Amino acid sequence: MYRPGLTLAGGGAVPDRLSPGRYEPRWIPEPVRRHSGAVDTLPVGSPGKVGVLDLAFRRIGDRSELTGHFQKAPLHITRPLYYDPALPGLPYVMLMMSGGGVLQGDRYRLDVSCGPGAAVHLTTQGATRLYRMEQDYATHLVELEVGPGGYLEYLPDPAIAFGGSRYYQRTRVTAAPDATVVLGETLLAGRLARGERHAYTAFCTDLEVCEPGGGLVFADPLRLVPGDSPVDGPAVMAGFGVMSSLYVVTGDRPAQEVADTMHEALAASGLRAGAGVLPGERGAWARLLGDRSPEVLTAFHAVWDAVRRLLLGVPAPRSPKQ
Repeated sequence: MYRPGLTLAGGGAVPDRLSPGRYEPRWIPEPVRRHSGAVDTLPVGSPGKVGVLDLAFRRIGDRSELTGHFQKAPLHITRPLYYDPALPGLPYVMLMMSGGGVLQGDRYRLDVSCGPGAAVHLTTQGATRLYRMEQDYATHLVELEVGPGGYLEYLPDPAIAFGGSRYYQRTRVTAAPDATVVLGETLLAGRLARGERHAYTAFCTDLEVCEPGGGLVFADPLRLVPGDSPVDGPAVMAGFGVMSSLYVVTGDRPAQEVADTMHEALAASGLRAGAGVLPGERGAWARLLGDRSPEVLTAFHAVWDAVRRLLLGVPAPRSPKQ
């Protein structure tokens, strides 16, 4: 559905969000692309196989509000909640999927615009389940744009790569020099409680953070293809089943101070983890590895909480999902 109020920067026409040129990636890594092919159930582009979300947030008075909203099932959102007493003007928006998970031939796209001075927290309703794929693959494009003085938290729940799944996700962040973006990613290497581990066919992601003019700040590609090369070595997942990353792009505090804050929070977790400064002193990032999702997610929340206290002077709230 389309809700009035969403326009492009500069007042241009609203794009055709349902054209293949919008939801199909322009480039896909070869380990995923090699599985391209026709699907003998619902083909790519069929109703229910293309999910689109386009959201715009603007600062209005003393709070940020959703001013533009387009959605196409199976992707949709909840009504924004203002439940954090420490930040009463920050909306909490839950991204939802009407299906039970991601299937072969699925194509998803999420666009979020966070205007000047606006702030928003985005998460998902639960873990993203990537089911077995015998034909073709699935993709997800994420485009996040944060204007001057904006603050965006994008912290989805874990992705669970089931045996035989083939998945590519590209996340592109465009952030103004004085904006702050807190971005999280967590991967479960299968249905760990059932003993399934690294049985997926290919799990590939690309994260790019760019300047408003298009200049690349940093990129973080991930290629996990068990059939091509080991994925549990010391430079990959080190034998663990859960990997979580938190990226903090900000100029509000010195990058080393942000990294040190994250490192101190990680030290108390007892997990295999580390933190460091992002290229260009644009912030810091941390990565955690563990055997079970509860312990990793608890440590992840502790790092997010430490970052929030440093940058905003308030704690990270507990999710209303809990």
